[in-house]
Amino acid sequence: MNITEAQKKIDKWISTIGVRYFDPMTNTALLMEEVGEVARIMARKYGEQSYKKSDEHIDLGDEMADVLFVLMCLANQCDINLEQALIKNLDKKTKRDATRHTENPKLK
Repeated sequence: MNITEAQKKIDKWISTIGVRYFDPMTNTALLMEEVGEVARIMARKYGEQSYKKSDEHIDLGDEMADVLFVLMCLANQCDINLEQALIKNLDKKTKRDATRHTENPKLK
């Protein structure tokens, strides 16, 4: 499924199973919470933190999907088509950074 289809699918899920969207501020707080859960896994899997026994079987992909879900909820609430926004954003980055990274000595 593409991003637009995913946003529509989430909107349908919210209206049939989720009852209604949480208000945007609540969803913003939930987004930060979900990003924090991804950060916690990253610190343990790729960083220097050790796993707690209760964290050993957490699925990074599932946690990233939680982030995406809440982000798409917010996009729906703010009438943003994320697929169009991403295309526009990549175009901006391509123009802005056409040589920036290839000329960066820190990346060689």
